[in-house]
Amino acid sequence: MEKKRIQRLNSLLKEVLYEVINKDVKDPRLCHLVSVTEVSISNDLHHAKVSISVIGSDKEKQDSLIALQSAAGFIAITASKKVVMRYFPALTFKLDTSLDQHMHIEALLSKIHSEQISRRPPSDETE
Repeated sequence: MEKKRIQRLNSLLKEVLYEVINKDVKDPRLCHLVSVTEVSISNDLHHAKVSISVIGSDKEKQDSLIALQSAAGFIAITASKKVVMRYFPALTFKLDTSLDQHMHIEALLSKIHSEQISRRPPSDETE
């Protein structure tokens, strides 16, 4: 029962934090292409790790992370007005690099595929 409650809270916080970050945070360091990929709230509901994905250069990613960390209090206060909880968790932001890793793997697979095609004998191309 407790596990389902935490999963529901994670999902709800993910939606609310995404909305707050994209609509209410006005920091110029924050990139416009920021999404919340995961929220993991602790069992005591006092801390939450927020994974964010930023599409942009490494500098834009780091600037966005710094901007969100400095605005964590504002984000928590604004989100707490939209989600009724006894204690709103302290937010910790971290960069989610799974999208970059996925794109790197796709590029490698594409390169392997093109090399395989270039190594085929001419008789195989008719199939």
